[in-house]
Amino acid sequence: MVGHVSGRGAGTLRLDEVHRFPNRPVRVAGTLHWDILALYDGVLSGLRAAGTVAGRAPASVGIDTWAVDYGLLDASGALLGNPVHYRDTRTEGEAEKAAALLPPDALYAATGLQYLPFNTVYQLTAAQGSPALDAARRLLLIPDLIAYWLTGEAGTEVTNASTTQLIDPRTRDWSRPVAEALGIDLSLFAPLRGPGDPAGLLLPGVLAETGLRGPVPVTAVGSHDTASAIAAVPAAGDRFAYIATGTWSLAGLELDAPVLTEESRLANFTNELGVDGTVRYLRNIMGLWLLQECLRAWEAEGTPQRLDRLLAEAADVPALRAFVDAGDPAFLAPGDMPRRIANACRRTGGTVPESPAEITRCVLDSLALAHRLAIEDAQRLSGRTVDTVHIVGGGAHNELLCRLTADACGLPVVAGPAEAAALGNVLVQARAAGVAGVGGGLAELRALLRATLEPRVHRPATDRPTRDAWDRAAARI
Repeated sequence: MVGHVSGRGAGTLRLDEVHRFPNRPVRVAGTLHWDILALYDGVLSGLRAAGTVAGRAPASVGIDTWAVDYGLLDASGALLGNPVHYRDTRTEGEAEKAAALLPPDALYAATGLQYLPFNTVYQLTAAQGSPALDAARRLLLIPDLIAYWLTGEAGTEVTNASTTQLIDPRTRDWSRPVAEALGIDLSLFAPLRGPGDPAGLLLPGVLAETGLRGPVPVTAVGSHDTASAIAAVPAAGDRFAYIATGTWSLAGLELDAPVLTEESRLANFTNELGVDGTVRYLRNIMGLWLLQECLRAWEAEGTPQRLDRLLAEAADVPALRAFVDAGDPAFLAPGDMPRRIANACRRTGGTVPESPAEITRCVLDSLALAHRLAIEDAQRLSGRTVDTVHIVGGGAHNELLCRLTADACGLPVVAGPAEAAALGNVLVQARAAGVAGVGGGLAELRALLRATLEPRVHRPATDRPTRDAWDRAAARI
């Protein structure tokens, strides 16, 4: 994505998609890997396309990706194998092993990170004693690995580092007691850096490969894509909740300080670091992964579904006939999602959806319920109340999901921008580069977003039968 940013006059903020490439994980000898070299090749092609479209090199490059996963480098800087995918099964049972060394309540009090079976700490304990980890001299999270290949400079961007479960959210630095208790060598990590910090210049070989004229700086951004996405929530004031939607739904609040109570831990809320010293207090929900996997399953069995038609048919299915707990880890692994959803409904004694439209409506009603519960819990646990919900990311395009979330929460839902992660990424770069009129804190960046974008507002239904139906369903979950 190429961003065009100016804060002068009325301000301009535009994104142009110049290159898109697939991200296809690969299973080898029973282990699921990211094809990181193919992804890096896609990055180079994207930089080449950016220069061609714009007619000149970009003023800056910023990288954001998903969280928790990493690559290992040897003493020469060579990659020791393709990074393992967080959906791989190698972390099964690791949380229980870690709990014997460091009780879960102590781990949460130190790092504030919710339990997820694929957190980086569990990946590292699972890798202990492996030839790759034994030979490693550097560990780089995925966006930092891409930046290292582009610049030759190694760093660890702090918003993504906070998802490792090795960062103290109060100090925004490593939690050495946690690392020591779990036998994790923090010297593997490169020095921490934050959004807006310089991350090096494109190497001569990268310039030659992409046809760009240097120097081209790389700027650290909120390299966890959700950190960049939340920076691009076009909110006015601080009385808002957000839902960053895509493969995952990340629903919660933006806070100034973490919530590290035992009640917060039991509610499975996480305290991830955000741009400008903020804390992303949120719960991970399975998200549109449920629908994506259903679409893959239907295509594999020879009954492919057009998403637009499927959503239109799902809108006609009566609300809340069938729903599941969208946070259930039983839905984490890929494969045969329609059957698993139907079985979950059968186990709880609910109506069992059968057609693709009924299953889709079940997924969307379930996500809306999960959004409601996460936002209610976040307010209760943090003491912060909200009057608006912002949905950003790919799910902002899904009008049925946005409308159902508004009805479930009983609050207006502001949908958009869909490309929030890219917008937050380029805004942090523009501010760091000193683009005229792009300065100040998140409030100023969000004012530019509101001035140049037109989000859609979905009002909740106010009739008593609808409100009562959502209340009953939420109580059942």
